[in-house]
Amino acid sequence: MGSSRWFTIGLVTSWYSSNIGVLLLNKYLLSNYGFRYPIFLTLCHMLACSLLSYAAIAWLKVVPRQNVKSRAQFVKISVLSLVFCASVVSGNVSLRFLPVSFNQAIGATTPFFTAVFAYIMTRRREALLTYLALIPVVAGVIIASGGEPSFHLFGFIICIAATAARALKSVLQGILLSSEGEKLNSMNLLMYMAPVAVVFLLPAALLMEENVVNITLALARDDVRILWYLIFNSALAYLVNLTNFLVTKHTSALTLQVCTPVPNFQCMHFSVFTDMRNRCQILVFYFI
Repeated sequence: MGSSRWFTIGLVTSWYSSNIGVLLLNKYLLSNYGFRYPIFLTLCHMLACSLLSYAAIAWLKVVPRQNVKSRAQFVKISVLSLVFCASVVSGNVSLRFLPVSFNQAIGATTPFFTAVFAYIMTRRREALLTYLALIPVVAGVIIASGGEPSFHLFGFIICIAATAARALKSVLQGILLSSEGEKLNSMNLLMYMAPVAVVFLLPAALLMEENVVNITLALARDDVRILWYLIFNSALAYLVNLTNFLVTKHTSALTLQVCTPVPNFQCMHFSVFTDMRNRCQILVFYFI
């Protein structure tokens, strides 16, 4: 019992640390460095997840390889990948209309949507205190919305959609990781999910971020560091996704989403703490 608890604590710590690293490096690449192609960046992440998961299973034999047992199971994995892509693309679109701080404040409502989807899809009920604890989260976002000078209705709707999709993804991956008939371990699920996500993200990147491949190659000719940034960022993203699945398996989808605002809040400090108009949202984060 004690070793299991320490193992879970280690998983959450690894997820937390890698998540902070990816968020900060993403911010550096997309803002400071000027690499403004978030969909292509996510595509690089999923390519790394595909390759590293396959290498760990097929070559290093870290865990036994599990096969997809049925067409229905493959459809569920594909839906998981599609929901993941939808959450990423919607989140990126919302950033065109909303400041990062407000975007992260809305993202704090993910546990609320997770609890709703978990009840609808698995009939799982949490303790009454858990549901009561979610009320300040929703109330906090309402307060932040009223005090946001850059509020944009379309951006707000898209951001809510991205938040709901992120919650749905957590519940779906929880089902695929724990369902007795279709159980997959975390590394196998990531190995099957990531290539499907690549299939969805590739046309989105080519259509929404025109000429992104040639632009990236041109940047690399001028500054080879961009390649190392992308490689390190993608490898770190693999660790984030793997520990994401492991935390979901050893705790629950709701626990994962309750923890999610913490690394987001740390990055928010880096980006907006000196911006006076966002102090209201920072206070909201402190209380939710």
